[in-house]
Amino acid sequence: MTPPPPGRAAPSAPRTRVLSPPARSGLLLRLLLPLWAAAASAQGHPRSGPRISAVWKGRAGQDRVEFGQTEPHTVLFHEPGSSSVWVGGRGKVYLFDFPEGKNASVQMVNIGSTKGSCLDRQDCDNYITLLERRSEGLLVCGTNARRPSCWNLVNGTVVPLGEMRGYAPFSPDENSLVLFEGDEVYSTIRKQEYNGKIPRFRRIRGESELYTSDTVMQNPQFIKATIVHQDQAYDDKIYYFFREDNPDKNPEAPLNVSRVAQLCRGDQGGESSLSVSKWNTFLKAMLVCSDAATNKNFNRLQDVFLLPDPSGQWRDTRVYGVFSNPWNYSAVCVYSLGDIDKVFRTSSLKGYHTGLPNPRPGKCLPDQQPIPTETFQVADSHPEVAQRVEPMGPLKTPLFHSKYHYQKVAVHRMQASHGETFHVLYLTTDRGTIHKVVESGEREHNLVFNIMEIQPFRRAAAIQAMSLDADRRKLYVSSQWEVSQVPLDLCEVYGGGCHGCLMSRDPYCGWDQDHCVSIYSSQRSVLQSMNPMEPHKECPNPKPDEAPLQKVSLARNSRYYLSCPMESRHATYSWRHEENVEQSCEPGHQSPNCILFIENLTARQYGHYRCEAQEGSYLREAQHWELLPEDRALAEQLMGRARALAASIWLGILPTLVLSLLVH
Repeated sequence: MTPPPPGRAAPSAPRTRVLSPPARSGLLLRLLLPLWAAAASAQGHPRSGPRISAVWKGRAGQDRVEFGQTEPHTVLFHEPGSSSVWVGGRGKVYLFDFPEGKNASVQMVNIGSTKGSCLDRQDCDNYITLLERRSEGLLVCGTNARRPSCWNLVNGTVVPLGEMRGYAPFSPDENSLVLFEGDEVYSTIRKQEYNGKIPRFRRIRGESELYTSDTVMQNPQFIKATIVHQDQAYDDKIYYFFREDNPDKNPEAPLNVSRVAQLCRGDQGGESSLSVSKWNTFLKAMLVCSDAATNKNFNRLQDVFLLPDPSGQWRDTRVYGVFSNPWNYSAVCVYSLGDIDKVFRTSSLKGYHTGLPNPRPGKCLPDQQPIPTETFQVADSHPEVAQRVEPMGPLKTPLFHSKYHYQKVAVHRMQASHGETFHVLYLTTDRGTIHKVVESGEREHNLVFNIMEIQPFRRAAAIQAMSLDADRRKLYVSSQWEVSQVPLDLCEVYGGGCHGCLMSRDPYCGWDQDHCVSIYSSQRSVLQSMNPMEPHKECPNPKPDEAPLQKVSLARNSRYYLSCPMESRHATYSWRHEENVEQSCEPGHQSPNCILFIENLTARQYGHYRCEAQEGSYLREAQHWELLPEDRALAEQLMGRARALAASIWLGILPTLVLSLLVH
């Protein structure tokens, strides 16, 4: 709730003349102030939250396009470097184009459903759930009135491919995951609507169709799958991340357990009739994301983003996982593929206490050799390794945790103007906003800072899909109403001159010629801070500009309040009257303004009021007001008018005086 600007707070008080913003009711304000304070105290420690909040308004017609109808389920496909975004909706495929410096456009292709078979059912529409670039064009798959089917989209022409089970679910609400690698296709989607309800990870196209045993996962919810090309081709792995029901039914145990599973890409199945059609190299490990110092555990995996190593070392690929707990607090934990691979190669099996067979479970064999039956039987009955996968770093703790509920994550590796590498995380919240979090330095000594909260849409809505384009430095997000293109370098939102620009700690931004600018748009080297604790000290002017003085005249015994916008949620805002602190608003204060309420204006309460924002060693004056007695204000007005009158008279007689002097 946004409070009103400074003004009067009591209609029954003696009449005042306000020379600035309009007055408001004191009763309403007095009722709201305790609510704001209570809400602020309920939020707990705020510094893991965003420093500022920004609404991305975008350039008119260039950065946002609406669907024209409500789209309850969307899937987004974007190729890096392209200005186009494909979005699958209900019976439609949209092509949004965001050319640089020009108005955005949208084209639509209708792909309706065959409704004859579902006259008495819901979900009779064709919800598009898969968009993938193939050599023949764009592969489009959808529910097709509970008869999953696919089409090829080539130059705006739709080519039906018929029913294709495993490529799309029967309902858009079903958990589904499809992975493409060359001519191979992997899927978690069941092939029969009423049979085969036990979720499986399948190879549905490739050398041979394989599926996971029904006992190795308990009600899994699949999050992400990837193929990792290792040092030897036969050793290539499929890793997929999921959460499942906890087999530990202790009332104090968490309901969910987060996992990573491995499969050998070259797995050909087993030798026996029981193993010939199953993955024989399946193993799973627990993903740990907990903070022993605060005794906080995060067991529910929400999303995963893989950030490849720039030098191409697959072991150094960073795996960013977003986790939550039963209270919907969140944590981000970072793992390496090398650590995950080591756990699967070296760990014993949980609950298995005799010697492991040779080859050991999970080992990939060269030359497409089949896995021996004994090895399969041991892995099938004991699919979990005993060792757990822990986060990177010496402390094995989360990168950070927060009281916000994060749902999706994308990560951009970038270099600032002075050459330092940063990892910038974009995290979607359940409130339809995006948090921009910067990770700097080495993992052992890194710093994490929540830069800002971005509202990406014209009207607030849940974020359904997100795609990051590192080449164009754009973030594409979709809601049920619209698609928005958000630049990664949002530098114009930072106010406060050089100090405000550097205090943002935004690695995309720097100070150049009296403006906070993107490092990519400036032709010269811009000023960026090398000191993350006191960045403002890098500015040429050691002290920030003072706030302009604003005056207001008030009658004695009236009620009044002063409002100071809290631009930084990490700062403490204090109202000072002369040298005394009259009101203080700590970080995390829920109201966007720090309000000083004056119940009864006495003679000593007239004078200068300054709102100061303290953020570490950074101190700036945000507001400066002078409260004047009504008679003094009137005298100042009369004196000002007298001066103006004298000046006008003097200007009137000046030409006559000059002329007379010349004549003389």
